[in-house]
Amino acid sequence: MNPEHVLITGASSGIGLELAKCFAADNSHLVLVARGTEAMEQLAAGLRQKYSIQVFVITADLAKPGSAQRIFDELVRAGVTVDVLVNNAGFGLHGSFAELPLKRQLEIIQVNIAALVELTGLFLPGMIQRQRGGILNVGSVAGFVPGPNMAVYYASKAFVQSFSEAIFEELRGSGVSVTNLCPGPTETNFSNTARSHRVRNHQAAKMSAAAVASQGHRAYRQRRHMPVPGVVNFLISQLPRLLPRAAIRKTVMHYNRLK
Repeated sequence: MNPEHVLITGASSGIGLELAKCFAADNSHLVLVARGTEAMEQLAAGLRQKYSIQVFVITADLAKPGSAQRIFDELVRAGVTVDVLVNNAGFGLHGSFAELPLKRQLEIIQVNIAALVELTGLFLPGMIQRQRGGILNVGSVAGFVPGPNMAVYYASKAFVQSFSEAIFEELRGSGVSVTNLCPGPTETNFSNTARSHRVRNHQAAKMSAAAVASQGHRAYRQRRHMPVPGVVNFLISQLPRLLPRAAIRKTVMHYNRLK
C-alpha cells in the first residue's frame, strides 16, 4: 500500500498546524494549504527533518472561488493522491448580521461551506474508488445552536455538521470514514479575526489547539463521527435536548454580547 497523503487546509496556525503534527507523527505525507506561505514552509521544514516525510506546500486563499479546483489540479499534475482530506480552514465575525460587512460574511460562507464542499466533492470520489481514506471536518459546538451576534458563522457550522452526518451515513461500508470535530473556544487566531469589527466584554476558558487536534486526530483514526472535546463543550452540544430554542437563543446572545 502506498504511503498515506493528508491534505490539511488552514495549516499555517492553530488547530490545522497541530493536526499536521499529529498526522506527521503517523509518518503520513502532508499537503499543507493556507494563505501564510512562510509559516507553512517553516512547519514543513521541521516536519520533514523530524519525520522524514514529504510535505507539499500550496498557498491558496479559499475565500476566492476557484481555489479548491486549483489545489486539486495542482496535486493531479504532481501525481499526489490525497487519502485524507482535513477541512480545517474557517473563520467567523462577531457582530449583528445587519451591521457587519456583507462581503466579509459571504466570504465566511465561501470558506466554511463552499470550499469545504468543493474540496470534498473533488477528492471523495477517488477515496471511494480506492475504498480507503476519509474526511476530517473541523466543525464547532456552534453548529449545535443558533448564534446571535455571530449568525453566519454558527449557521455555517450547522451546515458542516449536517453535511458531515449525511455523508457519514452515505459512506457506511465503503471503507471511507467521515469525522466532524466539534471544538469549543480554542487558543488560536480565530478570536482575533472574529473580533476585528467588534469586541466581546468577556473571555471564555479555552482549550489548547494541540489538545483539540490530538482528540480530533484520535477520533478520526477511531472512525468516530462527531467528537466534542471538553466536558463543558459536550454540555453545550446537549443544550438543544435540555432547553427550549428561545432560551438557547437568549443564552448564546448573552455569551456573544458586545461592548
